[in-house]
Amino acid sequence: MDLHELFAVEPLSWLGILAAILSGTIVGIERQVLGKPVGIRTSSLICLGTYVFTVIGESFTGPGADPSRVVGQIITGIGFLGAGVILTRDGIVLGVTSAAAVWILAGIGVVIGSGYEATGIKLAVLAVIILVGVDVVENSFKSLRRGVHANIDSLRRRATDMKPHDPDPKLDSINESPKPEERRRPR
Repeated sequence: MDLHELFAVEPLSWLGILAAILSGTIVGIERQVLGKPVGIRTSSLICLGTYVFTVIGESFTGPGADPSRVVGQIITGIGFLGAGVILTRDGIVLGVTSAAAVWILAGIGVVIGSGYEATGIKLAVLAVIILVGVDVVENSFKSLRRGVHANIDSLRRRATDMKPHDPDPKLDSINESPKPEERRRPR
């Protein structure tokens, strides 16, 4: 086995692999710095995975072969992954932006898998500009911090106002465990 054969990744390309990882890293850094659930590792793997599936799907040839079906299945699968990022807390839906980030990361992977590596990287930069830019604009104008955003801000304030030793009354019943002498053994 020679070196060329050892490093061959056909039908993939090293340029595509690197572009997918770089694109995921660009978006993932922004998410990770903000402490969001979709960080560098997850973002890179989403881009790389969709790149791989897209290229493999396009390599199918012959009668009945339809690479667009692979893209359709990527969209469906990513929808489930994004849904797993969304949760509710005190009646407020959280994680929608992270789910949208998962969605665009998959789209970027498909773009790179279709042979447009530079476009994929540009889309990753554009996604970060949107994520950071909208955050700056929302924080600059009080009128944009209404509704859900105002509720999220109050949750953040409550979370930072709580001292580590302050008990959360909602969790008291969960955190309280019976003392050893209060536990009953089955007979």
